[in-house]
Amino acid sequence: MKLAQLLLAEKAAIVDKWFDLILTSYPADAAQFFRKKSTFTNPVGHAIAQGIDDIFDGIVNGDDLAEFRPFLDSIIRVRAVQEFTASNAVIFIFHLKSAIRAVCGGKINAQKAFDELAEYDRRIDELALMSFDIFMQCREKIYDLKANELRDRTLWLLKRTGFLTEIEDEPGASSGIGTNVKPTKEVN
Repeated sequence: MKLAQLLLAEKAAIVDKWFDLILTSYPADAAQFFRKKSTFTNPVGHAIAQGIDDIFDGIVNGDDLAEFRPFLDSIIRVRAVQEFTASNAVIFIFHLKSAIRAVCGGKINAQKAFDELAEYDRRIDELALMSFDIFMQCREKIYDLKANELRDRTLWLLKRTGFLTEIEDEPGASSGIGTNVKPTKEVN
């Protein structure tokens, strides 16, 4: 039996083990809540469960790694806003290796399917790198949003206190930050 056939035969057990390993990265009360995989009452748990199921299928079927991006994105976006470190946000990908070995380790050893397992490990490692890139893009977006909000609040506060007023742009002048405001009070 090829390793792909073994993994497909044990899919439910592997994906369940993987899901349990992922939940260990969350506090106990959150992990308990995420176990409920309802789309409406627990969209995070549902997104994780659906995402890892699709990732597993793609790994076993040998799909192009670019096709994994939407599945990874749905999980990583949530982890990016949950204040995970980069390593903790993407470690869930490596948990797939542990789940495969926990469920199928004995059969893999008996079949001496080490070369095939090494190929799956390589693909999982590539997914981890892709996950890291997605995580960094999400974090950059979060920092951009925070910076823009801080800038907007600062401008609002300066206008509110009378330190800045809006002026009309001169004809032919380029519009940009700072071109439509001017100080109204001298700051010493």
